[in-house]
Amino acid sequence: MLSCSYVLRSAGRPHLNILANSKLLALKDDGNSRPRTHRDGEIPISSESLKKYNLFKCNPSNQLLKVFMYDLPPQFHFELLGWKAEGKSVWPDIRSTVPEYQGGLNLQHSIEYWLTLDLLYSEFADNLNGRSAIRVHNSSEADVIFVPFFSSISYNRFSRLKPHQKTSMNTLLQEELITFLTAQQEWKRSGGKDHIIMAHHPNSLLDARVKLWPAIYILSDFGRYPPSVANVEKDIIAPYKHVIRTYANDTSNFDTRLILLYFQGAIYRKDISTMSMSSGLTCVDKQN
Repeated sequence: MLSCSYVLRSAGRPHLNILANSKLLALKDDGNSRPRTHRDGEIPISSESLKKYNLFKCNPSNQLLKVFMYDLPPQFHFELLGWKAEGKSVWPDIRSTVPEYQGGLNLQHSIEYWLTLDLLYSEFADNLNGRSAIRVHNSSEADVIFVPFFSSISYNRFSRLKPHQKTSMNTLLQEELITFLTAQQEWKRSGGKDHIIMAHHPNSLLDARVKLWPAIYILSDFGRYPPSVANVEKDIIAPYKHVIRTYANDTSNFDTRLILLYFQGAIYRKDISTMSMSSGLTCVDKQN
């Protein structure tokens, strides 16, 4: 599984159509944001463009992605794990108690849990060394907007109708999420393009995915999404597990490879078996 900080930082990479007013790559040493814009709102990825925007000189260890996280009501996140809020609090006090994530088959989708905890913890960290993303409380200062909806847990635990229900809790939460997000000034300002939404289980966010498609999705694969909703140009893949072994004695790196291979991973259906989500590889020319 990709590290949580790496996944968040990936959302701010130049190839992900960052908006023209994005304050990408805030540096820890001086705290200054350096906007880099392009006439169509995208930062080109050619070598000449990287030199033009001075991105080659950025030290990844000095980059801090500024993330604004919505204070969604607890029923969208930790309450789905059995945590009960005290008073009007939205988040657990992770300095004293951290709610436990569900075990078993749920663990393969725990990225939603760890990313949210990582952002919450960034507010209490005394040392920012090694950290790639921090939470900010002013959305105008943020590079990306994070939506803390535990959609995989919502699907796994609350998608089945109970005897007294006409609509599942999972469906109701998605309807409420759409209503909430599309009413926010942050969404209206960007059309949702700078929002990060987690939909790691392939069946999660089934009702909302088409309506929230401009956002950056964190997915396990593209297997159940049309290209108009999810694609390699805007979204982030955090695979379940690798189904391709690492090449032995391979010294090549990202810059020396002309072709990018990506795959759809595998999902645990039973404790002792896996089911492949892909019948083959997909090749993408890095220049496209």
